[in-house]
Amino acid sequence: MDVSTLVFLALQLGIFLIAISIHEAAHAYAAYRLGDDTAVRLGRLTINPVKHIDPMMSIVVPVVLLLTLGFAFGGAKPVPVVPYNLREPRRDMMWIAWAGPASNVAQAILFSLLLVPILWLVKLGVLAGAAEWVVRLAMFGVLVNLILAGFNMIPVPPLDGSRIAKALLPERAAAFLDRIEPVGLIIILVLLATGIVDVFLTPIQSLAHLMLLVPTYLVP
Repeated sequence: MDVSTLVFLALQLGIFLIAISIHEAAHAYAAYRLGDDTAVRLGRLTINPVKHIDPMMSIVVPVVLLLTLGFAFGGAKPVPVVPYNLREPRRDMMWIAWAGPASNVAQAILFSLLLVPILWLVKLGVLAGAAEWVVRLAMFGVLVNLILAGFNMIPVPPLDGSRIAKALLPERAAAFLDRIEPVGLIIILVLLATGIVDVFLTPIQSLAHLMLLVPTYLVP
C-alpha cells in the first residue's frame, strides 16, 4: 500500500472520528439542556475526539474495515446520563437519544452542500490534482454520517434506537429491552453477520446516493 493511499485512509478515519465525536457531544448537550450535567462535568461536551474515542471501537475496528472492506464503521464511548437528574426521565432520554443521529444527519447534509462549491472549483480547474481526493472525502462524509445515523436507530440496546423505543413502547416491552441490554452487542453482531442489518441500512444508502446526486445537478 503506497503512502498516498495511507494518507487518504487517515483522512477518512479523521472524518469518521469527528462524526462520532459530534454525535456524542450532541448527546451531552441534549442531556445538559434537559437537566443532567454529568457529561459536561466529565468533559464530554466537546468535539475533541480524544474525549470520546474508544481505542478498539473508534480506531482498530474502523481501520481494519477500511483496509479489508474499504468502509469504516465503529463507535465511541457512550456519554453518561443520570436519568434521575432529568425533569421527565422517560421522555427526556428519548430526546437525548435522538440528538446523536440527528447530528449525523446534519453533518451529512453539510457534506452534501459542500460538494456544490467543491464541484464548481473542480470544473474551474482550481483544485487540480487534489480534485478526486476532495470529492471522494466529501462523499465519504455523507455516506458515513448517514450510516451512523441509520445504524444507531436500530432498536437494540445500547444503540440510540432502543432508548427511543423504550420511551414509546408500553412498559412491559420497554422492560424487555432493559433485560436484553447485557447481550445487546452480541445481538448486534448477529444482525451484522446475518445481513439482517441491511434492512435498516439499504434505505440509508439509497438516501446517501440521492444526496450525492443533487450537487451534480446543481453544477452543470
